[in-house]
Amino acid sequence: MNIRHVTKPTLAALLAIILAACAPSAPRTDVSTQPLKIASWNLEHLAADDGMGCRPRTEADYATLRGYVERLDADVIAFAEVENAKAAARVFTPDKYTVLMSARPGGVRHGFCKRDATSGPTIRKQDLGFAIRKGLRYEKHEELKDIALGNPDLRWGVDISVDRGGQPLRLLGVHLKSGCSAGDSSGACPVLFDQVPVLHRWIAQREQDRSAFIVLGDFNRRLAIAGDSVWKDLNANLPGQVALVNAGAGVGASCKQRYPDFIDHIVLGGTGVARVQPGSFAEFDYGVPEPQHPSDHCPISVLVN
Repeated sequence: MNIRHVTKPTLAALLAIILAACAPSAPRTDVSTQPLKIASWNLEHLAADDGMGCRPRTEADYATLRGYVERLDADVIAFAEVENAKAAARVFTPDKYTVLMSARPGGVRHGFCKRDATSGPTIRKQDLGFAIRKGLRYEKHEELKDIALGNPDLRWGVDISVDRGGQPLRLLGVHLKSGCSAGDSSGACPVLFDQVPVLHRWIAQREQDRSAFIVLGDFNRRLAIAGDSVWKDLNANLPGQVALVNAGAGVGASCKQRYPDFIDHIVLGGTGVARVQPGSFAEFDYGVPEPQHPSDHCPISVLVN
């Protein structure tokens, strides 16, 4: 149709439709009447200051990440590989989110980011925490320190509860030892395997408490592969009547073309299994080619009643 022949009312209507299509979706501000969107996101060496760390960023890069937070629109985000609370606040802004960081002291790992490098960016602390939407009630529990096995360079588990309408949900954020994504032959596997019983004890205690709980984060393990030994060990001899559920089981990862299996997971247990909305697991799509992704991990999420 030639636009010069459109009447003014019709043209106005068309403009209204265009503007509505371009407008951002309304944020989930009323968390009391909607399912909770729970997400996990490894932010790949998020430093507090511009130009620092193993993935140096500019203010424009932090602004891009903030835009993705808006699109993700989650109520609770378990995040990993973040230097400190200042770094987290550059992405999860204080007007919208409360940031809870791990209290783990600084590790002893140091040096240049690239193996055998003699110059360039230097390694910064990598830690984890939660970003909680303002207005959602929460409680921070004692961190799961034992999962670090006494090694100052291994991360603690961050343990919180969120409560909407008198329905508490226990959340444990984890970032386990890297380098043992499958099998048992890697040199990193003994460390990861020693972390599993610690995590199992936490899960068993929540089962005994009859809690609704989720363990989520970067497990650095392809738990959904058939017969995975870590998944078997996490499920072994639990006191509850309902087995653990990996929300992403049966879904292929698409964030990085070379990795078709998830190493980030959202694992539900106890009465939390019945509260998850079936089919709500999702992997967030940055909407740009892989080389332009702002992190080497994509967020994943579920909806919980």
